[in-house]
Amino acid sequence: MPVISLEKARQHLDLWLDAEAAIATGQSYRIGSRSLTRADLDMVAQRINYWSHQVNRLERGGSGMRTFRTVPRDL
Repeated sequence: MPVISLEKARQHLDLWLDAEAAIATGQSYRIGSRSLTRADLDMVAQRINYWSHQVNRLERGGSGMRTFRTVPRDL
């Protein structure tokens, strides 16, 4: 799993927020016989949630790795 910096995570979040704003101004349009359909808003919302989580995790200093501790017992 690649290591992502807080700065890079914020850049990705900003890109997805910009994408959401672009979609909000018009999902699709047609000029003559040509048409353009923008990305699916639900997918963009999922990516915004993902990158928001990553930014929050990195701001807290978390690596996402969990540490487990076991205690050996002789039963």
